[in-house]
Amino acid sequence: MADYDAIVVGSGVNGLACAALLAKGGWNVCVLERNDWFGGAIKTAEITEPGFRHDVFSAWHPLWVGGAAHAQLGGDLAQHGLEYLNTDFPTGTLFPDGKSAFLLRTADANAQELDRHHAGDGDAWRAMLAEFFPNADLAFGVLGTELWSRHGAALGLKAWRRLGSRGAAEFSGRLLISARDWLESTFASARAHGLLAPWVLHTGLGPDAAASGYMAQVIAVAVQEGGMPIPRGGGAKLADALVSYIRARGGTCETGVHVERVSSGGIQTADGRRLLAERAVICNVTPTQLYGELLDGLERLAAHFRYGRSEMQIHFALSEPARWDGDGRLGQTAIVHVTPGLDGVSRAVNEADCGLLPAQATVVVGQPLTMDPSRAPEGKGLLWIQLQELPWHVKGDAAGELDVGDGSWTESLRERYADRIQSRLAQHIPNLESSILARSVLSPADLWAANVNFVHGDPYGGSLALDQNFLWRAPHRTPVDRVWHVGASTHPGPGLGGGSGALVAAQLLEPPLTKRIAARFRR
Repeated sequence: MADYDAIVVGSGVNGLACAALLAKGGWNVCVLERNDWFGGAIKTAEITEPGFRHDVFSAWHPLWVGGAAHAQLGGDLAQHGLEYLNTDFPTGTLFPDGKSAFLLRTADANAQELDRHHAGDGDAWRAMLAEFFPNADLAFGVLGTELWSRHGAALGLKAWRRLGSRGAAEFSGRLLISARDWLESTFASARAHGLLAPWVLHTGLGPDAAASGYMAQVIAVAVQEGGMPIPRGGGAKLADALVSYIRARGGTCETGVHVERVSSGGIQTADGRRLLAERAVICNVTPTQLYGELLDGLERLAAHFRYGRSEMQIHFALSEPARWDGDGRLGQTAIVHVTPGLDGVSRAVNEADCGLLPAQATVVVGQPLTMDPSRAPEGKGLLWIQLQELPWHVKGDAAGELDVGDGSWTESLRERYADRIQSRLAQHIPNLESSILARSVLSPADLWAANVNFVHGDPYGGSLALDQNFLWRAPHRTPVDRVWHVGASTHPGPGLGGGSGALVAAQLLEPPLTKRIAARFRR
């Protein structure tokens, strides 16, 4: 007799979303997590000073709030303590000359902002929206559909019926455009380019990569329409609410459990426990873990899977809020990108891809206190810094300043590179260095040590080059009956949307073909 209907290995957002949706559908589920916290890339902790609650890894939830899992679970999770906060100033870019550009919450505000930098770019923004919105269901549908399925075929048929053969082909081609080509052919101002280009880094791409232009458009529209929501009290509130909901539906959630083997009938833990699953085992892991460790004899299926660029995180606890030079809106903005612009992002990505520490990295400055003062003691400051353009093996320093030693991420290299970033930010935040109470830095090596899914410090589940993206991302169905794969390594890729978890849950909850046919005849 099976212990559960489904066992979920790993409590990343996709694993938890899948488990919660299955529990909502009446399944008896079990979630097993090897770490001592639920959430995978979601963790909130006081890692600097008491009272400063930092989102240690991921921090921002626009993809979750706009995704299918939240649409089905949002009301339930609110009853389990989840409350989202939002802002009218979701993101902006600060350039080396001290000037800034902002992405705001309405089409009119964004058109006015872009016209401020170059007359006519506001009309270009409106024209982009006018072209995007009539086919938004197709654009977002690519990320919300199981592409290798009848639903994927139905999405393609919908595009063909609406747009015609040539129009559907052109639409598909536009999905593959690079951010550079889209930005430079759409907007005249380098400020507009620098405002949107950094966002492709958050999708695991660079601005010259295939499909980065499509992702830039999707994110731009999503931010305008949905803002930059965060949970009150920290990102971990999302994981907490999902776990609480699963348990309230009769499910089991455990931390500190290392699953060693997976089969079609269940799992075996490192301490010898065997748990049986009647309907499914869902693994929220990387392909190299799934096929190289958990499933026997299938190592070849992950032999050519590649991981992407590495990441670093810097967390600051400040004695007072950061005071930015320049536009007063910077201090109100949730995420500020500090970069020279499109070429600067491209250069930093290329340097990292060549194994170099970028001379002028794209610095992501997160300011959660702009929405949620509960994250720090009254009157204090807190900054969340993300650096997404780093190599795992460091061959050299593009700036020619740092001795990288043997190329590994030592504590010394980590801190010296963080010093460079801190010095650069201090040029725009005059009170930064005088107000630092504590600084906590996580190198790519630290990230991998903290979460086994962050291979080489890659937070995006593997390279998103075209041959590992969309149709070619790791499949949800595995060759082993009743064993499924979710997480950033699978479609629709990285981000805290819970997309792959929702897609797998929908397939598992879908009635058998015979029941669907019978229901159609009854209608």
